[in-house]
This record gives sequence, structure tokens and C-alpha cells, in this order.
Amino acid sequence: MAITSEGLGRHPAPETDPMQPVPFRVLRRKRETHDTFSLVLKPPSAPGPFSFAPGQFNMVNVFGMGEVPISMSGHSGEVREIVHTIRVVGPVTQTLNRVRAGGTVGIRGPFGTAWPVGAAEGHDVVMVAGGIGLAPIRPAIYHVLDHREKYGKVAILYGARTPQDILFLREIESWRARFDVEVEVTVDRASRDWHGLVGVVPGLIPRAHFDPGNTVAFVCGPEMMITFAVRELARSGVPAQETYVALERNMKCAIGLCGHCQLGPLFLCKDGPVLRYDQVVDLLRIREL
Repeated sequence: MAITSEGLGRHPAPETDPMQPVPFRVLRRKRETHDTFSLVLKPPSAPGPFSFAPGQFNMVNVFGMGEVPISMSGHSGEVREIVHTIRVVGPVTQTLNRVRAGGTVGIRGPFGTAWPVGAAEGHDVVMVAGGIGLAPIRPAIYHVLDHREKYGKVAILYGARTPQDILFLREIESWRARFDVEVEVTVDRASRDWHGLVGVVPGLIPRAHFDPGNTVAFVCGPEMMITFAVRELARSGVPAQETYVALERNMKCAIGLCGHCQLGPLFLCKDGPVLRYDQVVDLLRIREL
């Protein structure tokens, strides 16, 4: 039975002004790769605990410079600290990369739809991620592994450009050490000391073990990767209505007012970023969108 859009788990809108950044204190900064880092942030104690669902995002603000949409990459639910994993691509993220423990950043959120981890209970779960796309899907991985008894087979399929670009390497190694989850990692280009798989992420899907008639798939990464991964899932027997994708493009306001993230009739900041693939496949085929 297909999981409907009601299973996407929308989070209640923030009670405060959604356009007003709230100061969060930086607890730690961790370098992940040569161009990617994680910030661990402490929410203020008022008005209450910070809560988010896997797949949601915040607008992260550098006061006086601007803000960027960044998915949470840590444990979800009611949390005492949040994690944002950020790739340096522009002036705002370059400035965030220079923030150190004790500093302050502004946060608006959480916003958007979530991975349907609750509705996927009782199913096999295949999670496919490319590059920085592992960060938005990591809270879903945490949730599934923390409630492992509620799911069937679990496969985590991840690809990076090179071995040096692999995110959360030690954590991936710990996932691979478990007997109740299948983990496959590939790279586009390998160095001489790489003894793993070489190839694109969709090529991992035929290697994975799951029941396509009872599988829910989560896919996150560049849109081109998403397109080919979903095609490979379909070839394996997973229907589009059981496949969920994260689309994060051109988000500016996070509340559907500015129109920058419009995709046909959808505003990805509030109708997404997590969407059922059969609801967006026709839109993604339109080059002008």
C-alpha cells in the first residue's frame, strides 16, 4: 500500500515570528572534509525545547550578511543541541566556516516536510544519498537504527566524488559493523589506496537486498543523481509512490512568500523539501523549471 502525502510528517509552524532569527550559541565546530564542516548549536532555553523531524531544515543566518537554508543532520525529536553540516560554496557559508565555539548564529525554523519514518514502519527501507545529501538523510538513518525493530531490511547506499569527500566516515564504518543493516559506499574517482567500489550511486541499488514490493525509499543528493537513482529503484520494482526525494533549490524565505523555490505549483520550502516522487516527476522533466 502506498504511503500517502499525509505520511510526510509536517512539523508545526514556529510559534515565534518565522522571519525573526533566534540567536543560537555555537558549541563545537568539526571539519568533515576539505570543504565541508559541521556546527553543533545550542538553542536558547526559552520558549521551550527545540524540536524537529528528520528531513526538515533551518535558515541559518550570519548577522549582517545573509542566511542560507541548511538541513539538520543530527538526532531529531526534542533536542538540546542541533547539528548543521555545511558545504562552503558562497560568502555566507564561508563566514559560517570561520565561526568558532562561543560564537552566535541566527536560526529560523524548523521548516518543511520530513522523511516519512513513521509511515515506513513495517517496510524495508532503502536510503540513497549522494555527496552532501548524506547530511539531510542522516536524521532518518538515526531514527530507523534507533527503532530498528520497527523496520524490515535496511540498506544505506552512499556515494561521494572521491574517498576524501566521504562524509561521516567513522560513523559509516560503525553502521557497516552492525549485522542488521546493509551499507554500501562508492566513489566516482578512486585513489590508489582506495579498495572499495568505484562508480555512481544508482549502481549500488541492484546490489542491495530488499523486497521491492514492501520497500520505502528515501533519496537525497544532486537532482541528476536523484533522477537516475529513482529510475534504478523503479527497475528493481520499487514504485514511484513509495519513493521520497529531497529537493532543495533556491530557498530564500522558507515560508513560501518570495517564490524563488517555486517548482510548478509547489513551493519547495513549505511543500517540500521531502516529496513523494510521483508527485514531482512530471515537473522535473520540464527543463524550464
